Amino acid sequence: MTYALVVGGTKEAVDVRLLEWHVQPGVGVTPGDLIVELETHKVIVEVRAQQNGFLRRIVCKAGEWRKLGDVLAIFSDEPDSALPESAEGLPIWDARFYVA
Repeated sequence: MTYALVVGGTKEAVDVRLLEWHVQPGVGVTPGDLIVELETHKVIVEVRAQQNGFLRRIVCKAGEWRKLGDVLAIFSDEPDSALPESAEGLPIWDARFYVA
């Protein structure tokens, strides 16, 4: 199955800037692995995996700003499954957002 990693948060943290990817496309992750760091106007946020999967495509690059609900990347259960052209309509990949 293929999933979208989206910007999570609260209504107070609407805009985030992507600081750094800690995983590259094609690499597998397990629960607890640090995937990416984001910055709001107030804090640094670590995004960690909550399920096994593979980062397949990075949609948002370091330094870019995104809004709540925007797609950051595409993950899948298998490293070689076919990817859709768009992340639109994909289920949300299970990740947790922690204040660093």
